[in-house]
Order: sequence, then C-alpha cells, then structure tokens
Amino acid sequence: MAAVAVAAFAASAGYWMGTRNSGSEPGAATLAQSSAAAPAESKKERKLLYYRNPMGLPDTSPTPKKDPMGMDYVAVFEGGEDGEEGAPGASNSIKISTEKVQKLGVRTEAASRRSLDRIVRASGRIEPDERRLYTISPKFEGYVERLNVNVTGQAVTKGQPLFEVYSPELVSAQREYAIAAQGVEALKEAGGEAQNSMRQLAESSLTRLKNWDISEEQVKVLAKSGQTKRTLTYRSPVVGIVTEKKALQGMRFMPGDALYQVADLSAVWVIADVFEQDIGLVKVGAGATVKINAYPDKVFRGAITYVYPTLKAETRTVQVRIEMSNPGALLKPGMYARVELSVATKGMVVAVPVSAVIDSGTRRIVLIEAGAGRFEPREVRLGASSDTYVEVIEGVKDGELVVVAANFLIDAESNLKAAVGGFGHSAHAGAPKLEAGAGAEAEKATPAAKGASHQAEGKIEAIDAKAGTVSIAHGPVASLKWPGMTMDFRLANSALIGTLKPGATVAFTFIERKPGEWVIVKLEGAGATRPSAHTDH
Repeated sequence: MAAVAVAAFAASAGYWMGTRNSGSEPGAATLAQSSAAAPAESKKERKLLYYRNPMGLPDTSPTPKKDPMGMDYVAVFEGGEDGEEGAPGASNSIKISTEKVQKLGVRTEAASRRSLDRIVRASGRIEPDERRLYTISPKFEGYVERLNVNVTGQAVTKGQPLFEVYSPELVSAQREYAIAAQGVEALKEAGGEAQNSMRQLAESSLTRLKNWDISEEQVKVLAKSGQTKRTLTYRSPVVGIVTEKKALQGMRFMPGDALYQVADLSAVWVIADVFEQDIGLVKVGAGATVKINAYPDKVFRGAITYVYPTLKAETRTVQVRIEMSNPGALLKPGMYARVELSVATKGMVVAVPVSAVIDSGTRRIVLIEAGAGRFEPREVRLGASSDTYVEVIEGVKDGELVVVAANFLIDAESNLKAAVGGFGHSAHAGAPKLEAGAGAEAEKATPAAKGASHQAEGKIEAIDAKAGTVSIAHGPVASLKWPGMTMDFRLANSALIGTLKPGATVAFTFIERKPGEWVIVKLEGAGATRPSAHTDH
C-alpha cells in the first residue's frame, strides 16, 4: 500500500513538472512564431535560382561555395541577385558587398580641376648646325703641295694651317701684283695719267688675289717684299672638327673642288620625328628635354626653333628642329636621342585618372561611387590627356568620386547587366552564365531573350530528345501577331522538358536565336523542371 502511494505521488509530481515545463514553452513558442511570422509576411521571400561565379565565369552551383580565390559565389534570386543587380530601384547602379569591395581592392579618387601637363615624346638624332659648317674649296687650278692636317676627325683651331697648294696661275698673279705695286711706287713723281694707269693695274691684280681668297696678311707681305711665293697656305676658318678631307698629297684639284670641311660643334641640332597626331600641339619656342643612351645620367635641354613644313609619308611624322649647346662636345653627330617636348595646355579642366576610364572602343564609361558598395556607370566624353590624367568634357562633375582601381573587376563581378544595359552597351551587359551541363545553346540564347522574348501556351504534341526539339500546338502569340498553330521549337536546355510527356499543357517563353530558329528558354507545366541557370533572367 505504501509502495502504491509512493508511485502515485511520483506520477503526479512528474505530471505537474511536465505540464509546468511544457505548458509555458508552447505558449512562448507560439508567441515567437507569431512574432517571427509578421516580418516574414511583410517581406515577400524571393526564390533562389542558383549561385554564380563572382568573376563572371560560366560556372554556377546549386549550393553556396567559393572560387579558387576564396570569393563567395553570388546568389541569384528571381528578380535580381541578392537584392543587388536587378533589384527594384537599382536599375542604373551596381551594388557590391563591402567584403567584395575589399577583396577586389577597389580604390576611388575625386575628379578635380587641374592643368594637364602634356609631354610629347619622339625619337631624334644629333646633327651639326648647318650654319656652322665650313668648306675649304680653292677657286683656281693647282696641286696639293703639303698637308698639315691629314686626318678626318682632327680638332683644329681658328687660323691653323690645313694644307699648302701650288698653282702657276697664283704665281703669275702674285708677280703681276708685285710689278704693279713697284710701278706705282716708281711713278710717284711722274704725270698723273701714267700713275693712274699703273695704280689701276695694281688694284686689279690685288682684286684678283683677294677673289682667290688670298689673306690680307699674305697680300701685305707680297706688296712689301715684292717677292712671290711658290705655295699658298689655307687655314681653318673656325674652331672645330675636320668632318671631311678629300685632299691628298700631290693631287691635282680644279676650281670649286671641296678639299676640306670643318664643323663647329659647340652647338648642335636635334632633329626629332613627331607623330602626325601630336604635331598640332608643338609650338616654336617651347622647351625640350633630350636624353642620350651614352649618358644615362645626363639631361640636355634646348628649345624648339623650327617645325618643318613637310610630312614623311612613310612614317607619318613631321621633323622638328631643336637647338642646344654642346658643352664638352659630348653630343656627336649621328647619335640617337629620346626627346620630350613640353606642349601648351588648355588651362584648368575637370580631369580623372586614365585608369578610371573603361573604353570598349565605341563608348567610354567611368564608375561613380554612389554610396557604400554602390557604383553607378556613367558614359563620358573625353578631351585632352596627359600621361596620368584625362579631361572629362561631359559625364563627371568636379568632386565626384570615380573608381580608379579594380573597375574592370567590378565590371566582371557584376557584368553590368542592368546598369550599363541602360545605355544599350552590349559589350558589358552580360547575362548570367549557365552551368556547364546546361549547354552552350542556352547561354547564347540568353542575351536575345532579354530583348525579344515571347510567351505562349499550348499542348505538347511530340518530343524529340535526341534532336533537342519539341512540337507544340500553341495558341495565338500577340507579340508576333501569330495565329494558333503547331510548330517545332528547339530547347535551350534539354533539362527544360523534365518529366513532361506528349499531351501535357504548358506555358513557355521563346526567342528567335537566328532567322527561322525559335528556341524555348522557359517551360512551365506539371512535370517540368527548371534548368540550373535561369535563362529568362
């Protein structure tokens, strides 16, 4: 009896504890469920389609995973990616999570007003100053009697003897002048007519000698002594280098033969070849910087003195002359030079870094930071540029933040599907990629589906799984003004058919991939399955 009482007491105590614990929990659970259900009902849950590669590669996954770089695959929901691309109110911007922004290494810089210092680069060569070239060419016939400078490239000073010549004509002219000079001296006390005649003869002989480039000093010696010299010495007219020597010991020369050429290299020219598209920026008087491979630690400076009026058709370049001094004769004629020309600027303009511009060949776009993790693509019109900055004529205002690093990765991350698609810029408006098993046809069909998709309802008449086609008796298609008919369609993905059988009623979306080829990209009906990539997205 006591045992029965103890058992009854234990059972009643267990029931009381159980009702105490369980009684309070169901109420709490119900309250929690009701409180949690409220926001769930207020926010409509979107359907998860698949996860795509974060770099825009044709790889998708039905479950979350990471790519080889450790970046999370992006969830693609019906109507947009994780509330980013395609989400309401985000048609003209790109939304990327803060974590992805950090992984991509995104950097921004404010567009600002600045003066674009443009440098035009060109190749050139060192040439002697044409105004400092001197040729020694006798004006009479004769013979080279002796060479005082007999090596090309030898440095000479002004007045230094170069060579001596013998000429019968020269000897005869000297004698004629000596006799005439002596006659003038002898007829000092004679009548005026005789003295004038002798003076005219002496002057004509002297003029002849001077026309043959006989120096004033030699003429004075000749007039004083009255003795003719067998040879005449030619001297260097300047300090310079013998750049050409044709004279040989004992050779005969004729009037006008160039026997020596001396160049004064204290100043030289740099002839630079400037490309046709840059020549409009080059102005006479602008500074120039010249670098020579032989002297990598030296910088030579000069100024533009002339822009040649002709263009070389072979290279599409225009020659520009730069004059510069040549201390120490370091610059040798024939050396190649790297030339940088300073050109005039337009003043203060709104400019962005060159790296901020995405150039597709037909349009130029920059990404504007519109907020934390949100970027707005904007088409721009560009103007002049420097090495690091480019002028923005339209599209960006002073002070706006533009993406200067990782903008191409943002392009790949988002494919700019909705944002740049607003510009009709097919180069960036990529569509979501299908799984490898979904087939290349569906991937090719996706861009066309966005612009020219059509919907219809009908009944499946026949299925050819091997050919990947299905015959459907469909109703009228208003977008194409088609009446109801039975026709064959190609499946973008064989998985679209699922378990459907002939006779099933379906609703489908199709596109014209090429003239006469109609491809179903979406198929709904009892037994149909969605492909891993939402081709009608």
